[in-house]
Amino acid sequence: MSANGAAAAAQTGGRPSPGHGVWRRRLPGLVLVALVALACLWIGQYVPVVSPLILAIVLGIVVRNAGLLRPVVRTGTEWSTKRLLRAGVVLLGLQLSVGEVLSLRPGELVTILATVVITFATTWWLGSRIGTSRTTSLLIAAGFSICGASAVAAMSAVVPEDETSDDDVATSIAMVTLFGALALFLLPALQGVVGLDDHQMGVWIGASVHEVAQVVAAASAVSAAALTVAVVVKLGRVVLLAPMVALVGGLERRRAARTASRADDGAPVRVPPLVPLFVLGFLAMVVVRSLGVVPEDVLERVELLTRFLLTAAMFGLGTGVHLATLRRTGGRAVALGAASTLIAATVSLVGIHTLA
Repeated sequence: MSANGAAAAAQTGGRPSPGHGVWRRRLPGLVLVALVALACLWIGQYVPVVSPLILAIVLGIVVRNAGLLRPVVRTGTEWSTKRLLRAGVVLLGLQLSVGEVLSLRPGELVTILATVVITFATTWWLGSRIGTSRTTSLLIAAGFSICGASAVAAMSAVVPEDETSDDDVATSIAMVTLFGALALFLLPALQGVVGLDDHQMGVWIGASVHEVAQVVAAASAVSAAALTVAVVVKLGRVVLLAPMVALVGGLERRRAARTASRADDGAPVRVPPLVPLFVLGFLAMVVVRSLGVVPEDVLERVELLTRFLLTAAMFGLGTGVHLATLRRTGGRAVALGAASTLIAATVSLVGIHTLA
């Protein structure tokens, strides 16, 4: 044993360190989360229509509400929810190249920007009018306008902790799942009705469908040409994740500061971060990918790791969902999700016909 090891053992009386004990408590839950994620990814390979992320969160919800989640695994599943999700968002940046996005036509870039901004702002405003909670409205706005579950996770990090919960996040992701699945089948079927060629259909799908996997599935139903365009357009929306989170983070900090100035009980008010560290990590990865210094084979492995982390985190998130709460708030969230989907599809379609 080294001198440092002997000293540590002497200080703890030969017992494992507290940190070691924490990881032992987390291990069963982490093993469960990893096994479920691998199973979902395996199923996704053979059934492409099934998104591993969506399957994972559904399984998590089933396990939690069927009483199958044992106390021994809860420490690990709870830990995995935020940590693995944030790590996945960071690595998601390596899938984005600014050069690819800038290769789009100017009108297409304007269409992407207009769709994201108008969908986000209108959804957030509309949520308050129909009685959806402020946090759920914000998270649905982020998920529907930018990039689904990843955007929901990133935006939840700039909301004060006492104003958000797993139910808010899960409700938002459930809406992304529901309406993304509907759009996946509906948009390709409407090609003749809206009068778009395959390239334009790629722009429409990429600008209005929520999850990357849903975009791929929907565009594949049109043609290979539509798929290529749709993925690049979707990445253009994802690039806007960090600026949107920073903007909302600034607004939330100002609101928290006003709350603190009005408080007269002397209790501290937590101020959310302007930009969470993992969002800065996401931006750093975008820069690294854009510089072209990462070999393609490494990017392929990182993409697989990213999907694994996000899928594992979705299962952990699902295990924290209480269906009774969702039933109480689900009706308004469904109405907001339907409106947000219609807004995104309409704004992007108008942009394609007038700008792209």
